[in-house]
Amino acid sequence: MNLASLDSWIDGGLSPYADAVAGLVFYSVRIAGADVSLIVIWLILGACFFTLYLGFVNLRGFRHAVRLVTGKVHEPSRAPGEVSHFQALSTALAATVGLGNIAGVAVAVSVGGPGATFWMILAGLLGMSSKFAECTLGVMYRRVHPDGSVSGGPMHYLSHGLADRGLPRLGRLLAAFFAVCCVGGALGGGNMFQVNQAYSQFVAATGGEASFFADKAWLYGLIVAVLVALVIIGGIRSIARVTSKLVPLMAAVYCTAALLILILNYDRIPWAFGMIVSGAFSPEGVAGGFLGTLIQGFRRAAFSNEAGIGSAAIAHSAVKTKEPVTEGYVALLEPFIDTVLICTLTALVIIVTGVVPPPGAVNGVALTSSAFASAFSWFPVVLALAVNLFAFSTLIAWSYYGVKCWSYLLGESRSLDILFKLIFCGFVVIGATMNLESVLEFSDSMIFAMSLANLAGLYILAPVIRAALRDYEARGLNKR
Repeated sequence: MNLASLDSWIDGGLSPYADAVAGLVFYSVRIAGADVSLIVIWLILGACFFTLYLGFVNLRGFRHAVRLVTGKVHEPSRAPGEVSHFQALSTALAATVGLGNIAGVAVAVSVGGPGATFWMILAGLLGMSSKFAECTLGVMYRRVHPDGSVSGGPMHYLSHGLADRGLPRLGRLLAAFFAVCCVGGALGGGNMFQVNQAYSQFVAATGGEASFFADKAWLYGLIVAVLVALVIIGGIRSIARVTSKLVPLMAAVYCTAALLILILNYDRIPWAFGMIVSGAFSPEGVAGGFLGTLIQGFRRAAFSNEAGIGSAAIAHSAVKTKEPVTEGYVALLEPFIDTVLICTLTALVIIVTGVVPPPGAVNGVALTSSAFASAFSWFPVVLALAVNLFAFSTLIAWSYYGVKCWSYLLGESRSLDILFKLIFCGFVVIGATMNLESVLEFSDSMIFAMSLANLAGLYILAPVIRAALRDYEARGLNKR
């Protein structure tokens, strides 16, 4: 059986199950001509709730968050944890800054029009509050082991936090559900999808069908797997050291190219912002009209920054601090950087270069590549570099999410830890060589199903979060 037929055989066997799960998780209702995904509404409602409930902490806490990340706020040197605020932020950003910022934004603009950018920015700003909530709890309910290593995240604050609220059975059920979904999402969307897309871009940039790697996906996957293994075997400290250097680098590469495009088209920037604002409230030629534009913007923001999913709380739990609320502040910067900055830059480049096609004409990475190539013919090479950096950073970050949920389900053990990492690296090779749409659709469903358990727990624990924030502010610590 050759590789293509093996792909088809596996894909065909899994397709009915993947379709059923995806249909349930991404169930949509049609309102005013637009398909409204309920999981997106679930995430946006959570973001709106915590923005209001926590008194717009996303806005008033921004300055303090920057001071924490830049080290201008002193933290006790003997605080429990494994990584700094900056390293924790970099690791979490490594998992979210990726293809969603390149391909996802292009889809939003091409389907929802320029106005989708307005709603994408708004969703990013609201999502900052969800991140604050989940990452504060992540540190509050984490477990610090005798060797100094840390385990934290939704599976811990759901099980222990809800037990404190008199709901131990519900807490254990939600925690187990979250952990199972996270393991599935880590192997699929956080692994196979990333390496598969990175390989496609790598081949395209190195000669297409004439590329040395054109028929050697297994070799590309093996090389990436070895590089991933070299990083993840060392745990969160090793991952954080790499992401703290890789995330700023990949952001600089991509954002510099985007800013150059905008500088070359500076006279069109005011017009572009006008299109974004006017298109947000009076879209023309967009399926579903105003609602269709709004949903596209919210959907791409939710899918890009993962606010409310709960994954980021796993990385932020490892931070060195005695004040859980500090990491809530740091985490609120994630959606701002991921969505408000990087996604908006992508959208502006697409709009000012005038390559926005009619719906269905050009989507995804191809649209972004066309926009950049209109000014720089060599940009597909830069895009391939960016995609590969994004994919690698996502791989190593999601390996940490996966291993922590794996350990929660099966127990803390060095041998089980190594076993998952070996399995994860094996899936890197599989992801590069196979095009399993059903597997990827299923794993994508798993990632967003995590929000069902996570947000349910956040609502129940909302008074705990607000009490911790008020105590922190009452001591004047947010004024430092």
